[in-house]
Amino acid sequence: MNNFILHTPTKVLFGKGQVAQLRGQIPADARILVTYGGGSVVRSGLLDQIRSELAGLTLFEFGGIEPNPTYETLMGAVELARAEKVDFLLAVGGGSVLDGTKFIAAAAHYDPAKDPWHILETVGGEVASAIPLGSVLTLPATGSEMNMGAVITRKSTGDKQHFFSPLVMPRFAVLDPVLTYTLPARQVANGVVDAFIHTLEQYLTYPVNAKVQDRFAEGLLLTLTEEGPKALVEPENYDVRANIMWSATLALNGLIGAGVPQDWATHMLGHEITALHGLDHAQTLAVVLPALLDAKREQKRAKLLQYAERVWDLRSGSEAERIDGAIKATRDFFERMGIKTRLRDYVVDANIDTLLAKLEEHGMTALGEHGDIDLVQSRHIYEAAW
Repeated sequence: MNNFILHTPTKVLFGKGQVAQLRGQIPADARILVTYGGGSVVRSGLLDQIRSELAGLTLFEFGGIEPNPTYETLMGAVELARAEKVDFLLAVGGGSVLDGTKFIAAAAHYDPAKDPWHILETVGGEVASAIPLGSVLTLPATGSEMNMGAVITRKSTGDKQHFFSPLVMPRFAVLDPVLTYTLPARQVANGVVDAFIHTLEQYLTYPVNAKVQDRFAEGLLLTLTEEGPKALVEPENYDVRANIMWSATLALNGLIGAGVPQDWATHMLGHEITALHGLDHAQTLAVVLPALLDAKREQKRAKLLQYAERVWDLRSGSEAERIDGAIKATRDFFERMGIKTRLRDYVVDANIDTLLAKLEEHGMTALGEHGDIDLVQSRHIYEAAW
């Protein structure tokens, strides 16, 4: 196992009715900006409930944060936060709202003479301070409620970039599975697939004898394969929703990634597809991952065989057959969740040259746990994903 430092300071309030604990998590004298996405938090009554819980506090609101949050939209919230001297942010929604709110938190304190997009270009290296934030999660998927990362799109240039900073780690996260009951099937499926691939990005690399992390990751993968399909047919099964919600948080809060090599090439390749073609994040991951696993089967051989045995119970046949079976089982699981796994299922013509040009522009030319996925290999993966 590799050396690691793990610090997970986010307070989690998990279970039914935990929104009622919200007021006690925020300073009484705070000037609060509530951020949210589309109209679902309005239609469900959640926004009204939050207003009621925080009655008497100074509240401002900013809605309309997109599923792939854009810099152009978020800058409106940055301007509002600066003008109203906001000193606490409350994100109400899924990972996109949380990611966007993290950017708002950092950008509002950024040098007004500079373009805050530079935060993304330096992967957060210039974040010196940020507005503290908390969250009420409505869509389990990205784990953003308990980590320090965010991904933002700049629509005008077709860029999708990420940044990290401990200064945007949420102070608390309210996780009530009941709030996920009314999610559309597509969002449920996206969330399950997203959490599944987050886990694989930290698990399917090479062995370092990290038994705890491996078995923890395998437990999450098994839970998602068992509960994901149930969530589509039993939308108000509390136990199913609770297990999915907690799995998605644990998939990217640092625990399973501590002390082990990580990949993330699937995400980097997928981000460029989203930026160019507008696909859902999870859709791009489901498209890229099977092709990438096949391309890197030799480098990932030991862990692929472990994955085949422990997650998919594939114990017979040659090593090559078991690896083929694991990749096929993964693809079949995504399809069973309603997420297509070929790029041609979503776009008429994939402009691979443009995707590669963006990878090069963003410095993504040595991806994967070994840094051996160059532009030639990326082309091969994109072509195989078609």
